Amino acid sequence: MTPSRRLWAIVGGVGAIATGTAAAALAIAAQQRRQSEDPFVDEALGGLKADRLSTVSADDGTRLSVEEIDPADGRKPELTVVGVHGFALSRRSWHFQRRDLAALTLPRVRQVYYDHRGHGLSGPANHETSTIEQLARDLDEVIRSVAPEGPLVLMGHSMGGMVIMEFAATFPEIFAERVRGVALIATAAGEIGARGLPRSLLSKYNPLTRGVGGLAGWQPGLVEFVRAAGGQLTRQAVRRLAFGSRDVSPRLVDFMLEMLEVTPVRGLVNFVDTLGSHNRYAALAGLKHAHVLVVGGDSDRFTPFSHAERIAAELPDAELVRVRGAGHMVQLEQPELVNSHLIDLLQRCSGVDGVSTPGRTWRWLRR
Repeated sequence: MTPSRRLWAIVGGVGAIATGTAAAALAIAAQQRRQSEDPFVDEALGGLKADRLSTVSADDGTRLSVEEIDPADGRKPELTVVGVHGFALSRRSWHFQRRDLAALTLPRVRQVYYDHRGHGLSGPANHETSTIEQLARDLDEVIRSVAPEGPLVLMGHSMGGMVIMEFAATFPEIFAERVRGVALIATAAGEIGARGLPRSLLSKYNPLTRGVGGLAGWQPGLVEFVRAAGGQLTRQAVRRLAFGSRDVSPRLVDFMLEMLEVTPVRGLVNFVDTLGSHNRYAALAGLKHAHVLVVGGDSDRFTPFSHAERIAAELPDAELVRVRGAGHMVQLEQPELVNSHLIDLLQRCSGVDGVSTPGRTWRWLRR
């Protein structure tokens, strides 16, 4: 079955044959979303239990909070998926991915999620260690500690995608030997401040905005995330920043606010310099031997879809997915569509669909 036919099967409710119980779960979720005013009102967002919780010590001793999820049927996994979350968020932002991939049987996967230093339940970061280079070394420590063997698929959202790019450049041997696939979701390889939110969203009278100094000059969107974490934004503004749809579930907005409230603003500001100087187009060369999925929402106000197009231009064999109407939190806003393509990626990486070499595919998806 081709990826486009598989996607149609999942959304249409007959995908269990193609992708096992995960596809059936996606079909049920899609149907419920269409029938409910707030489809996630009873969803335990960010509340799923892990099979194992652990703490990994980074190279400087910082403690990183990690969780692992085994296949739901208890059988041996064929791949390990490592989720690398975005700026100002936590590993909880992968809620729908960890829920649905746990039920996947073609292939079965083990999942690893962790919080960046300075985020979630991990230890703090100072100005010197709040760099993408350090976060890539942290990713290496997590992999060595809880996934030391076997094939890997790395999944990065926003800043997490940037960390994966740096990981490929810093640890090329590990990447070449073990990484079968990469999913880059709502991220950029550089020029983050060139395109983003209009400056009219900023208020020069806001003391927190003034406190982050030069950040406003290159990325107003990042200022808004920082201000949101400090409780300086209204719920409506957070909804507008994180999501593209006007009818996004109120529960998803509440979930975003919960994640933003966990990480102190002072810690977030430490990451300003590394995000502002991010330029890893050259690092993309390290991804060319892996299957690559690039996903972006065309209503993303933080990393506009043009960033996804630029990454795909550098990786001509990548699959580029444009999710119409979705914002920066595309994996939360339209999880069925994103997860269907993640399943496609996992199947390519495990050989389920018979594909042995990467090949360019374009996707335009509507709600």
